[in-house]
Amino acid sequence: MGINDFVELFGLALGDHTIEMSGEAPNCAIEDPNPRIVPVTGGLADETTFVVTCAVALFDRLVFESERIGGDQEIFVMDLEGSNVTRLTVSSGDDRDADISPDGTRIAFRSQRSGNFDVWVMDSDGANPEQLTSSSADDVDQSWSADGAHIAFRSERDGNSEIYVMDFDGANQMRLTNDPARDDDPSWSPDGASIYFRSDRDGNPEFYVMDADGSNVTRITNNPADDDDPELSPDGTKIVFSTNRDGNFEIYVMDADGSNPVRLTNDPADDIRPTWSPDGSRIAFSTDRDGNREIYVMDADGSNLTRLTNDTALDDHAAWTPTR
Repeated sequence: MGINDFVELFGLALGDHTIEMSGEAPNCAIEDPNPRIVPVTGGLADETTFVVTCAVALFDRLVFESERIGGDQEIFVMDLEGSNVTRLTVSSGDDRDADISPDGTRIAFRSQRSGNFDVWVMDSDGANPEQLTSSSADDVDQSWSADGAHIAFRSERDGNSEIYVMDFDGANQMRLTNDPARDDDPSWSPDGASIYFRSDRDGNPEFYVMDADGSNVTRITNNPADDDDPELSPDGTKIVFSTNRDGNFEIYVMDADGSNPVRLTNDPADDIRPTWSPDGSRIAFSTDRDGNREIYVMDADGSNLTRLTNDTALDDHAAWTPTR
């Protein structure tokens, strides 16, 4: 059915009939009641109207955080070449670390607007912000599962930093890791079966992988340097990450099992927070190589480096929207 479309039914018996609408797109919701009772009376045309509301999806854009207006960190969106920058959030506290739902309709982010950092979601245009977590500790590092059904995040609500998971609406919050060390930076595998994360449980920050229920934890890196910001490629075969194993932080890529690490950037400044494009062909990242933090993009092999933002304020933590 299209917009303002209708369906006619003939030959129905007199009396009450149950009518249900289904098959709506993932970014749409049908106004209650559904199903509903519709009485059919003799000699008259009876009708009922279903109201369907659909969220607007963002495609072929980059979302990022910036201090360029007012000094606190807010979430912005821009075209892939860095043009048409639009502010999405306006709040008295910092809004940071945007992560886009797989269908492009919702943005998960961490916000201080209720006091400490909690996980929030909003529509892709910044409307309808909704708080998903509410604890006295910080809830951060939110990451959507590939099917959009769950969000992994890091929380200190139990005294130290652990990985949790919840439904997309904030329900069924469950702790996945349980270690006295710091566990953070969760990243889902494309099939939703595994979650990669960072932990210093063996003395220094390394990458681990576990099943989506928290079982079968396996260490995949072993280096005396700090390895940060792991993110699985869209096809699940590679991990892009930042590390200071060469002295300062650079962007590396390796196989998903931790083998074959390859350095992609080489600059005296720190290059951090890499993120894959939806097709895996490019990587966006943050760097202060120009004196302040800006967003850059490069091909997946490190070539064709391009600066996207150019502002005296901090621009950081890019996230790709889906490709149309």
